[in-house]
Amino acid sequence: MVAISPDSAPTVQGWDRGAQARRVTLLLVVALGGMSVFSLTVGAAGTSPWAVLADMIAGREVSLADRVVLFEIRLPRLVLGALVGAALAVSGAVMQGLFRNPLADPGLVGVSAGAGLGAIAAIVLGGLLPAGLAAALGYYAVPVAAFLGGWAATLVLYGIATRRGRTSVATMLLGGIALGALAGALSGILVYMADDAQLRDLTFWGLGSLAGATWAKLAAAVPLMVLALVAAPMLARGLNGLALGEAAAFHIGIPVQRLKAVAILTVAGATGAAVAVSGGIGFVGIVVPHLLRLATGPDHRYLLVNSALLGAALLILADVISRIVIAPAELPIGIVTAVLGGPFFLWILLRKRGVLDL
Repeated sequence: MVAISPDSAPTVQGWDRGAQARRVTLLLVVALGGMSVFSLTVGAAGTSPWAVLADMIAGREVSLADRVVLFEIRLPRLVLGALVGAALAVSGAVMQGLFRNPLADPGLVGVSAGAGLGAIAAIVLGGLLPAGLAAALGYYAVPVAAFLGGWAATLVLYGIATRRGRTSVATMLLGGIALGALAGALSGILVYMADDAQLRDLTFWGLGSLAGATWAKLAAAVPLMVLALVAAPMLARGLNGLALGEAAAFHIGIPVQRLKAVAILTVAGATGAAVAVSGGIGFVGIVVPHLLRLATGPDHRYLLVNSALLGAALLILADVISRIVIAPAELPIGIVTAVLGGPFFLWILLRKRGVLDL
């Protein structure tokens, strides 16, 4: 008889999953560092971070063009890409652990649909805002509306799925589908009302991009994404216990109801902030956690941290590809993640056909 606890790190046929996961963590840290340097090097301008670093070490003045390109364009874009990738991947890992389903995605809780509706409303109806409020919001109108839309959808869904102090995961799944359809319908009405210029903005926002990254934009989104990324590993023990089933998790001391609430709010905060500043970027939340489960197993103590690292590295790689594939123009990053993630998602679906019994 083998005792099972949510903190156990099983060894299967001589394979120490904990050691394997730690090796993967080290590898991902190195990969993320390499991708970060590569991202700072690639671009239409000929600016090299090594040349700038050499000038700084030698005490030579760095040219204005190099400072702007490196510190005002590439570096905030790199930081934004890393945070968005980490937030989406960790949100996917949390949702898959909560639903106990490798096909779960942050979109299931209505965050993406609500955020999309908020952004579309800001683009199409922004001209109806009072002049003072529009001037105060300025560039932040779309991100703020997207974030509020994501949170509103999540809170509505949580209210629907919670009865007598207990939250039904099945009701949440079905409610998320219904809310997503409703948000899609309302978004369609707004798109129908949009003019040509607004349609262009809607198209590019929906495809996702990191091109508008600035330090001011980061200042608005970073606190929520960082807070969610710090909170997520604290859910690891509870998600490990939940893998045994809700009843078993409750009997081993996991506060199941509180775990669900914190997990949902964490996903809402991380995904809402990510979608608000980068637009629609798909498949990261599905592909990254599942790939890591294949490599290191389902232990959330390692899965959540490794998901953050791999999600950040993959989105930085996708951003680099988006910049060089049709240079000097840019391909929307959502297209790159869809091209990379779509086939992988189909592969997951084919592998799980027998389990899903659709």
